[in-house]
Amino acid sequence: MRRDPLTLALWANPGLVRSFALVLAGSWLVAASAQVSVPMYPVPMTLQTLAISLIGLTYGARLAGVTLVAYLLQGAAGLPFFAGGHGGLPYMFGPTGGFLLGFVAMAFATGWLVERGLDRGFWRLFVAALVPALLLFVPGVAWLWAITPLSLETAIMAGAVPFQLGGLVKSAIAALIVVGGWKALEARRR
Repeated sequence: MRRDPLTLALWANPGLVRSFALVLAGSWLVAASAQVSVPMYPVPMTLQTLAISLIGLTYGARLAGVTLVAYLLQGAAGLPFFAGGHGGLPYMFGPTGGFLLGFVAMAFATGWLVERGLDRGFWRLFVAALVPALLLFVPGVAWLWAITPLSLETAIMAGAVPFQLGGLVKSAIAALIVVGGWKALEARRR
């Protein structure tokens, strides 16, 4: 059974204009979260995965996926949407390229899990945010390993291990925010 994410519960049929506004707002949220960065080499620590989890948890699979494609297209066009204010295609083919491309799958998978019943309650939302966030390390580390002289073990140590605790915290924060959103919507409907 397919469940509606928070945005569809708010607006049964968001329409083209509202959907466009959601995509634009979501892509800009990811861009802003990229600027909150702890410089680490070769992969900086940012708040992007928190923003992507929120988008997936509230938009659903398709709209979340489209939002992250829009984010990548804006960044590829040269807007300073990537970590450290970077933009352009050359940045996308750098060490973080696998993570950037994986963002689309992460957003889609998070929304897909929500649509399949992990849409209410802290623990369900936490799982819906955490599992795709963990899977993001597959393309991220694989890309890092493929385009740098790092061994696979070193790529894992540089591109995955330092981010695990932050991933748990960001998934919990995203779940708490969305639980609050559902409660506010239910209170408004009373």
